[in-house]
Amino acid sequence: MKRIIVDENDNIRLDSYISKKNTDLSRGAIQRLLEEGNIMVNDVVKKNSYKVKSGDIIQINIPEVRDTKIEAQDIPVNIVYEDSDIIVVNKPKGLVVHPANGNPDGTLVNAIMNICKDSLSGIGGEKRPGIVHRLDKDTSGLLIIAKNDKAHISMSEQIKNRQVNKRYIALVRGIIQEDEATINMPIARSKKDRKKMAVDKDGREAITHFKVLKRYDKYTLVELKIDTGRTHQIRVHMAEIGHPVVGDEVYSNGKNEFNIKGQMLHAKSLDFKHPITEKKMHLEAEVPQYFTDVIKICDNRMGE
Repeated sequence: MKRIIVDENDNIRLDSYISKKNTDLSRGAIQRLLEEGNIMVNDVVKKNSYKVKSGDIIQINIPEVRDTKIEAQDIPVNIVYEDSDIIVVNKPKGLVVHPANGNPDGTLVNAIMNICKDSLSGIGGEKRPGIVHRLDKDTSGLLIIAKNDKAHISMSEQIKNRQVNKRYIALVRGIIQEDEATINMPIARSKKDRKKMAVDKDGREAITHFKVLKRYDKYTLVELKIDTGRTHQIRVHMAEIGHPVVGDEVYSNGKNEFNIKGQMLHAKSLDFKHPITEKKMHLEAEVPQYFTDVIKICDNRMGE
């Protein structure tokens, strides 16, 4: 049982005050503890909206972290960087990140469970790898995994505060006229198809910057940087401006002359601050072979 005695009186919400005073708990973990009645003020369970007062005694009961039911599996993973706090992998196209209906195993999480052994984050209430951001099944590239709670909290805060610089490379259909531009269009769950996302004026802010690397006869190679991490953000934005990612089976018909299955989108670089040492990190992942093969075809057509 942890105790915090409130030493100020400036109209702060209970969840915000705990987050401010206790860096070992993420905002999500605090919310969960409040919902489960594991946080009391002066021996009374309070809602997160309660405004703390000087002299209040906050009691936090942190239940034991459960062992996960997710099975560790020996699945080959390309590790770009690893230390005692984080792992950064180059996820291959076709590998699902999280176990879910339809993919109960054979996922990146199953692989990381095998690599991490007993070094796991317990923020979600059970011991498992701390996936702090996501990549779609058919998007390849760099993904950060936290090995412990402290690293998980720090990386989650960096992503929330837009301090992680994520750059992608994509081949899109059509020739983009602008050399570079910013797409600022809110994204929400599609009202027509709940499995898809869509640009929606009532959606959440979504910002994508792109720069043209090369123009081909029918395609454009672009580098993209995202300020926000909405589901399918790059794919939705590029389709919305009339340049869907080649091979995207959800936001275009997926048909392409290269017989590529799934989108030609690769998370190529990451810049962030190490969650524990605070060292500046810059990591890059090689573009997959199938991607470079398609680019060679496009280059040869242009006589290069």
